[in-house]
Amino acid sequence: MKNLDQRNKIIEYSLKLNTTNLSPLRSGNISMRSKEAEKDGYLITPSGKKYESLKPEDIVFMGLNEEEKKNGLENKPSSEWRFHRDIYINKKNAEAIVHAHSPHATAVSSHGKSIPPFHYMIALAGGEDIKCAEYATFGTDELSRNIIEALENRSACLMSNHGQVAFGKNLDQAFELAQEIENICHQYTIALKLGKPKILSFEEMKKVLEKAKDYKKG
Repeated sequence: MKNLDQRNKIIEYSLKLNTTNLSPLRSGNISMRSKEAEKDGYLITPSGKKYESLKPEDIVFMGLNEEEKKNGLENKPSSEWRFHRDIYINKKNAEAIVHAHSPHATAVSSHGKSIPPFHYMIALAGGEDIKCAEYATFGTDELSRNIIEALENRSACLMSNHGQVAFGKNLDQAFELAQEIENICHQYTIALKLGKPKILSFEEMKKVLEKAKDYKKG
């Protein structure tokens, strides 16, 4: 089977979506940039399957220029394949993507607002705030366009009334970033209960972003 190691890695982290409560039950999806028969594309989790039932052959390969298809085993790709494709096309440094309906990120996203720099760790997403992509129906080109806009100069964003998405140079990094976003959202909801939190200045965040370039090199 082609790209067996990648397929197994996707299954490993799909199970982690559940065990870490980053995305409960069948929600969320994971992909990795890949290549088959000299065709550039990505491997992505199938639509509607329980993660504990996944087998390597269930993971669907999609070419970057392909529309939705079924593979030989009748598995459809995740309904969110469009924004995975468009992230890989627009973000050359994206090698893996994690989309989650994590509880706190989803709750914050329901307000449809960006997260301001109440904490310097906001910089892990690549900017001075964490953008929230405008709402659009799941699986649509409109949602994909909104996500690409929110990811400008960033590697993670919220998705209004939906959840979050993060990408990285590998699946370990993408998953860890998704966990960081969930943690930040949790902290933000606690801070809001105490009132309006102090917001770090743009100048301070510029310093933090510069220092963050050397953070988590391993």
